[in-house]
Amino acid sequence: MATTREIKRRIRSVKNIAQVTKAMEAVSASKMRRAQAQAQATRPYANKAMDVLSFLARIRSSYAAEQPLLQQREVRSVALLLITADRGLAGGLNSHMISAAARWIKTWQDEGKQVELVTVGKKGRDWMRKYGPPIRAEFVGIGDRPASGYLAASHRRRATAQVGPIARVLIDDFVAERYDAVYVGYMKFINTVKQEPEVDQLLPIVPDETVPADMAIDYIFEPDAETVLGQILQSFLEIEILQALYEAIASEHSARMVAMRNATEAADELIGDLTLTYNKARQHAITMSLLDIAGAVAALEK
Repeated sequence: MATTREIKRRIRSVKNIAQVTKAMEAVSASKMRRAQAQAQATRPYANKAMDVLSFLARIRSSYAAEQPLLQQREVRSVALLLITADRGLAGGLNSHMISAAARWIKTWQDEGKQVELVTVGKKGRDWMRKYGPPIRAEFVGIGDRPASGYLAASHRRRATAQVGPIARVLIDDFVAERYDAVYVGYMKFINTVKQEPEVDQLLPIVPDETVPADMAIDYIFEPDAETVLGQILQSFLEIEILQALYEAIASEHSARMVAMRNATEAADELIGDLTLTYNKARQHAITMSLLDIAGAVAALEK
């Protein structure tokens, strides 16, 4: 049995850990509320942007022929934009996303397709470096509040160092036919205790088959259809990537808050068990001391 001194040392250590996890829980709760509001506020806009992209993919073939992002090709190579966190201590968040991405990659590789990655976040990058396909580009340190220049002019400079380069790598490689399809994998925020891995197609933009092809025949484009559509398609694609980042950030902070709360509760429970063990050990020591005294007194009386 451990001595009372050793048990007290363990109790003190666990209390220190509980203080740290409780502080981290408070910080994550604050960031979580902001990240959730951010993801939920922009989700309708991103969904509508995807609807517009799907609609634009159904415009007249004379317009579509000039737009490389609308071209459907035989798929021989694919790219996955894998979004994970830079830090751990978020429960199974990163491992769930990496496992889903690994299964997705294996499915394509089993079909004889080449797969490359563009990673956002250290956790996915580090795992894929060891076990995954080649990494075309990697981005870390995106932060909790990435911005897009297409959402606010004041954020253009910040977007250039964040979402813009990610979209540019994917667009340039798709246009150069390095990839025939581009997907994005991220943890979709459902609620505070539930996040699910999601893999969506980014390129080529899939047309909405429910829209008649001639619906846009009377639209007038200024200065011309090629210029306007090229700018719109690239802008909305960046918005879709930005929304995936928002979802991943909200999921990360939610998972970390829950993980730290569970850790704090586990530490409190362990402190209770150790305190009970300490009291038993202390009572045992007192009992043994009393027995020694009683034995000594009895010996003296003889």
